Amino acid sequence: MQTQGKINLFNFGPAQLADFFVSIGEKPFRATQVMKWIYQLGVDDFAQMTNLSKALRQRLSETAEVRVPQMITEQRSSDGTIKMLLRLHDGNAIETVFIPESTRGTLCVSSQVGCVLNCSFCSTARQGFNRNLNTAEILGQVWWAAKTLGQFELEQSQRIVSNVVMMGMGEPLLNLSNVAPALQMMLADNGFGLSRRRVTVSTAGVVPAIAELKQQADVALAVSLHAVRDDLRDELVPINKKYPIKELLDACKSYVKDTARGRITFEYVMLDGVNDSIAEAKALVKLLKGIPSKINLIPFNPFPNSPYLCSSASTILQFQNILVNSGLTTMVRKTRGDDIDAACGQLAGRVQDRTRRSERLLQRVSGAV
Repeated sequence: MQTQGKINLFNFGPAQLADFFVSIGEKPFRATQVMKWIYQLGVDDFAQMTNLSKALRQRLSETAEVRVPQMITEQRSSDGTIKMLLRLHDGNAIETVFIPESTRGTLCVSSQVGCVLNCSFCSTARQGFNRNLNTAEILGQVWWAAKTLGQFELEQSQRIVSNVVMMGMGEPLLNLSNVAPALQMMLADNGFGLSRRRVTVSTAGVVPAIAELKQQADVALAVSLHAVRDDLRDELVPINKKYPIKELLDACKSYVKDTARGRITFEYVMLDGVNDSIAEAKALVKLLKGIPSKINLIPFNPFPNSPYLCSSASTILQFQNILVNSGLTTMVRKTRGDDIDAACGQLAGRVQDRTRRSERLLQRVSGAV
């Protein structure tokens, strides 16, 4: 729980933290000092921040705090994937996943408790929605991963968490006021110091916020596309009814225009007999013409009472070959952490569902039995 009246410094981006120190009569460089202690050394006790004066340390201990969510459990997959369940102050819990690879370590970070969207192929969506995460709860996931992996004891050049993807629970662009300061702290040299090409925000297509993201954080963009026709995408990704494919792709073109952001990553879940035909692969090639693109084909990860099956390996390969032969960089995402329900679309956490979506789903399933 937050200490009554104390300000949690984890809720600030770099500029906000500097403003805080100016507001208490200190120089802005104090923010740089504190950032190094918190985000590079993992120190959450003002008393240990020895390059601050004793008077400032005392004042901070009385008026501020450095507080992150509490670790509940840590699960390790047979493939090395780690899933962390973190308790929030209100009784909700969120999940974040670390995926180790030979050349990088990727942390999948949540932005909401549950998800306000209701994509039909996603297990997370079935948990319902409670609220947005604040900046401290977002940054706290990165901090806990660094602490769990022993990163704070290493030099920055030996960073274990090298990539962050906002692809966990929730839709990041519906919580941009909290996500943006967190992204800025991830990128800050005196924060986590990540490369802008190694921080990615994934969206189901909140079109107005894509332009806003471009202004607030210079990060990579991933788009959950999953269909080439509006009628099918309306079913799979219901926000498409508000922001159809053409509007979404126009926003993607604008995002990379006149920037060094590189390519947009398009996520495409492979659903047997739904969106995996040769015709749809060819339509996807036409749809993405003129957009610097990379495509991730995601084998569907099944969950109880799902209406979908995963496309066969041969179908996925055929789909991939059509894209590759048309000049599109296309990867088939390797399923990681499925033995601990840490794979794409499987994160659930513990959500106090104020939408009653999970309750209604249970009633429908029970009635069908």
